[in-house]
Amino acid sequence: MTRKYFGTDGIRGTVGQAPITPDFVMRLAHAVGRVLKRTESRPTVLIGKDTRISGYMLESALESGFNSAGVDVVLLGPLPTPGVAYLTRTLRASLGVVISASHNPFPDNGIKFFSAKGAKLSDEWEFAVEAALEQPAVWAESADLGRSRRLDDASGRYIEFCKSTFSNDLTLKGVKIVVDGAHGAAYQVAPKVFHELGAEVISIGCAPDGLNINHEVGATHPQTLVAAVKAHGAHYGVALDGDADRLQLVDADGRLFNGDEILYLMVKERLSRGGAAESKRAGETVPGVVGTLMTNMAVEIALKARAVELVRAKVGDRYVLEELEKRGWLLGGEGSGHLLALDKQTTGDGIVSALLVLQACMRSRKTLAELLADVTLFPQILINVRLKPGQDWQTNPHLAAATRAVETELGDHGRVLIRASGTEPLVRVMVEARDEAQAKACAQRIADILAA
Repeated sequence: MTRKYFGTDGIRGTVGQAPITPDFVMRLAHAVGRVLKRTESRPTVLIGKDTRISGYMLESALESGFNSAGVDVVLLGPLPTPGVAYLTRTLRASLGVVISASHNPFPDNGIKFFSAKGAKLSDEWEFAVEAALEQPAVWAESADLGRSRRLDDASGRYIEFCKSTFSNDLTLKGVKIVVDGAHGAAYQVAPKVFHELGAEVISIGCAPDGLNINHEVGATHPQTLVAAVKAHGAHYGVALDGDADRLQLVDADGRLFNGDEILYLMVKERLSRGGAAESKRAGETVPGVVGTLMTNMAVEIALKARAVELVRAKVGDRYVLEELEKRGWLLGGEGSGHLLALDKQTTGDGIVSALLVLQACMRSRKTLAELLADVTLFPQILINVRLKPGQDWQTNPHLAAATRAVETELGDHGRVLIRASGTEPLVRVMVEARDEAQAKACAQRIADILAA
């Protein structure tokens, strides 16, 4: 069964074009409200957003749609996606809604949802919403309309939560950190978290104007952070994306660490608590972690050496989460910087992930490079090919033949992954190999056939 509107992370697109229009978003909220009212007589929904100028319009549309279905609304204002997930859980709300297109540029926006437990919702729930969208609206009677209010201290509550995930016996005093908020949802929150834990904070990407979110800053443009860390002589750099659910880290030398490396570090830090008995206790403390089809082979090999199993889920943090919950594991993530530590937070949280890494550094008194000295990532070449209208790439015999030839050439020293984007009309060609030149050549051969 194919979903009509929902992608891998909610509904996303260009503002003013279907489905990201105010009329559709109002109908969407109304449909979601009707689904909620099947199990609750008076649901309450939280709505947070990033800093895009279109957020005001879409927030109003959502509010109207929910109220029209008899659903109460709590407006949180600009707040990171994981902050909405946290408050949904702690305020015992029925649902959390985030208005954000994450790492996309400002003309885009999107809507994503969290369950009452602060977790991503299932495919079945999304199918139910899409089915409700096809039905005529059922407007609530005037006396039954939902009410709306604002939660003025939403960001303060989330700041305190983030700080609580950092060990009470440690401090960031004496540490200089550049914090890049991507001109996004964490522009106020992130600098305060690190400052209140003792760090000297230099803020960049923390002056949103509605149009500059993710523009040459943030996790998708980490070279801005690299330059700032070097210029300020900082010990670390933390870059978030527009809704602050992903993370990129930089050390004092300007070296960039991606999500795969950070995931391995999180595992290693947990195992280190077993001391000399680490290898014996690995199966008890970290039985396994969940990555994705894109997780670097070097991390898989390093985890295996520590007796930790890596399971690959489909690309998308929701699928990582589903696999973790199915297996009862705690740690997972993506190379893009979406990281999960389910004993700390119910969803990917860039700030919390950064604090877990800094905690490992403070506790061990080692740098990031020292902690990750036993992992050298394989070169991973990714080429995006834009699809032509109606193009059926999956049945292309020339593409299949080229892929088989590359896989034979790489053998056990590399791999090929071809997948469609969940948010854009693109096919992503990834080739991973020990030799970078070989990976580039192989990826280009496949991409050229796909683009022909």
